[in-house]
Amino acid sequence: MTTPGSSSYKALVLTLIGDDKPGLVESVAAVVAEHDGNWIESRMTKLAGKFAGVLRVNVAGDSLEAMTQALEQLSEQDLHISIETSGESAPPATRMVTMELLGHDRPGIVREVAHALASRGINVLDLSTEVASAAMSGEEMFRAHADLDVPESTDLDELHATLDRIANELDVDITLHTS
Repeated sequence: MTTPGSSSYKALVLTLIGDDKPGLVESVAAVVAEHDGNWIESRMTKLAGKFAGVLRVNVAGDSLEAMTQALEQLSEQDLHISIETSGESAPPATRMVTMELLGHDRPGIVREVAHALASRGINVLDLSTEVASAAMSGEEMFRAHADLDVPESTDLDELHATLDRIANELDVDITLHTS
């Protein structure tokens, strides 16, 4: 018997976007289940009246084409889906690092930090951001949380120094936590 984790299964990464309304997740989940797919992981949210998400499913190779066609038909419900077959390979040696950022909101914060990370070969695995009013002052505060995949060869002291420089320039607080 073949199981959803076995080698005859293909990993798909789906991105979804459409007008937010009840039943969108159920529609996708029904297609996955109808084709004996396995819903592995997902991140989904409502942003500016739109529903957006990314998910990974495993599907048997002989069901791949039928599932793909069924997912594409969901565009009739105004849910746009992009489907990619995953070509996972053995990753290089890395360590997990969590980054927290807090400061007054202003343009360019994500760009500056993302550039510093990308230039060191650091992969952002998960990024959550929000702008919210500060409790006491009511000022707009930008908050970010990121899970980072940092190559073992990265000098963490140098990374800290670079992020400290950026934090000072942008007037934000950036902290790193290693696992």
